[in-house]
Amino acid sequence: MHRSMDTVANPSRTALGNEQPSEAESHPIRGIARGESPVPLSVLDLAPVGVDTSPSQALSTSAELARSVERWGYHRFWVAEHHGMPGIASSSPSVLIAHLAAVTNTLRLGSGGVMLPNHAPLVVAEQFGTLQALYPGRIDLGLGRAPGTDQGTARALRRTTGPLSADDFPQQLGELIAFLDDDFPADHPYVDVHAIPHGPMPPVWLLGSSGFSAQVAGSLGLPFSFAHHFSADNTLPALKLYRDSFKPSEVLDEPYAKIGVQVVAADTDEEALELTRPIALSMLRLRMGNPGRMPTVKEAAEYPYSERERAFVDNWLADAVYGSPETVRAGLDELRERTGADELMLTANIPDRDAKLRSYELIARAYRFPGVTVPQ
Repeated sequence: MHRSMDTVANPSRTALGNEQPSEAESHPIRGIARGESPVPLSVLDLAPVGVDTSPSQALSTSAELARSVERWGYHRFWVAEHHGMPGIASSSPSVLIAHLAAVTNTLRLGSGGVMLPNHAPLVVAEQFGTLQALYPGRIDLGLGRAPGTDQGTARALRRTTGPLSADDFPQQLGELIAFLDDDFPADHPYVDVHAIPHGPMPPVWLLGSSGFSAQVAGSLGLPFSFAHHFSADNTLPALKLYRDSFKPSEVLDEPYAKIGVQVVAADTDEEALELTRPIALSMLRLRMGNPGRMPTVKEAAEYPYSERERAFVDNWLADAVYGSPETVRAGLDELRERTGADELMLTANIPDRDAKLRSYELIARAYRFPGVTVPQ
């Protein structure tokens, strides 16, 4: 017997009613599982640009996807900072978040993430303070320490010709939180500097693909989001390090770990594999230092892989979850059980609008989310 819809804490998100949100639903970090999903499901979108689409079309699809997943019952929707990549249109998360928030009503929007070493902490505090003032209680600030681009572009962003380093990330993070809290020590040189507008601080998340950010997040009692979709071998060690190093804080009394997963659903396993191969090829090209627009299904199928390239793609596919709705649900359930993740953030770099929307809808149907119609 299927679980009843009373597991939905805020039916107004899916136009099922106007009840007040429960404590779980209104928590700024912890989400609530919908339908038959064991944990909240969320979305990470990069606004992928295909060889036969434009950045305008990609961003329009992102907006349509945000509206759709809000209606279906996904918990949050994040966008990620990338630079110098023709196949990704999400170079400016704060601008894109503002647009997405304007076309949705209750969906949590955030960055997955802002690459803090590329920016002055004061600027980030002002941007997200503005977003929080515009859309109170709906904004997340996810932070990473990687450049999100090549070395030359990173130098241009940071206005330096010297060597690049993220060694001062903890100091930058401390400054950013102090700006958000408006709480520098009396002897700090920025004690009289204020991030305006100022109000309730958006939740700060740390992102990572190794153990460094996991340990920092744990020691500060912050939520942690791990990039399983491109660093699967490090997932379990990083999550263990996060949980082992966690210290309760005013933000969280116990660890909260989310993992990003590459997920593609289609009507059949074969069709899903066809849609996933172009994503794998784009990752291969990125690792080879040759990023470009997202290839087509035909281009990926006909690409002359070398033995080494084929091995890379096969390994990448082994860490992705793709297939029919039933296959995807089984894969996500197994991953959640194996990692103990508190939330799964699904990403699908499908440039085709219809296939992308259908992928997320099929997953919502597989878990019987309250906002989708499940065929009898």
